[in-house]
Amino acid sequence: MESGIFHTTYESDMALRRTPIMRWRIILAVAFTVIFPFIGNSYTLTLADQIGIAAIGAIGLNILTGFTGQISLGQGGFMAIGAYTAGVLTTMVGMPWWLTIPIACVVTALVGAFFGIPSLRLKGLYLAIATLAAQQIIQWAIVRSPLGTDALVVPPIKVFGQSLNRLRIGSFGGIDFWFYWVIYFFLALTILFAVNLFRTKIGRAFIAIRDQDIAAEVMGVNLFRYKLMSFATSSFIVGLSGALLAQYRGIVNYERFTIDASIFYLAVIIIGGLGSVSGSVYGAIFMVLLPATLSNLGQSLSGSVPGLARLIPFVQQAVFGITIILFLILEPEGLAKIWRDIKDYFRLWPFSY
Repeated sequence: MESGIFHTTYESDMALRRTPIMRWRIILAVAFTVIFPFIGNSYTLTLADQIGIAAIGAIGLNILTGFTGQISLGQGGFMAIGAYTAGVLTTMVGMPWWLTIPIACVVTALVGAFFGIPSLRLKGLYLAIATLAAQQIIQWAIVRSPLGTDALVVPPIKVFGQSLNRLRIGSFGGIDFWFYWVIYFFLALTILFAVNLFRTKIGRAFIAIRDQDIAAEVMGVNLFRYKLMSFATSSFIVGLSGALLAQYRGIVNYERFTIDASIFYLAVIIIGGLGSVSGSVYGAIFMVLLPATLSNLGQSLSGSVPGLARLIPFVQQAVFGITIILFLILEPEGLAKIWRDIKDYFRLWPFSY
């Protein structure tokens, strides 16, 4: 009598989803993603777009921090590089929006690799301070550039000469609807890339550096090369999220990419799960929906509790901090571990082990 999951071929053993139930979950997730924009309203589509962009940025940061063990507080600065590169190329050079996205990714990867040079000598808190310095340097450079503190207005996205804001098919249309497909197309590519990355020699080298860099170097892993590759790969994906945000919002301002953005994305991967691609998506969903839920709750109670609306921003910050502390204490591996425990419970039931 067989007990467990057995594979009789290398093909089935190396598959991304090795069991039928795993494949069915992917099919259901894809089906929901495709159907959702046709049943959601403008508000829910806006939240979905924010989740998609946040998930891409979180995966990029998780590659560096969760998988390679290089703590980074420069996420906001690297996103700013991607956003401003895409915005400037569209506004001042006149490039089509779709061409600015890969260029912004490459530019951000080069900047990320440059600021990753100190990682050979620094680790832990010292590396975090170095990346925080990168955040401040990038922000200072943007403010002192010809763009200054003024917002950069990006021209509306046009397809076949028509703005996406006005493009409609029946009752479906608007920038939230059309850009949803762009965001989730890139999110799908990012997830596939990240999942497969850690099945390769490069990805395993990243994990070896995270677990014990000295032992990895003894085994022949070139620390300097792979740390720079980790910074460049992470920054490439972070630049993608910044470029998408610039094209989606249509306005780029340095205030959107301050240290607060870096802390937000660090919280996303902590709550979602360090070293987990799916955890980055779970964390993005949680951290985008949490403040939206609190805001809606405050508005609904503002009639019965006057003055509550003024307290909502402070409540959001308090809940933000408390949530991070609770996850660090109660479930350091984040939502990904909780979901894994739920699956194990049903897989092993009625046994408890």
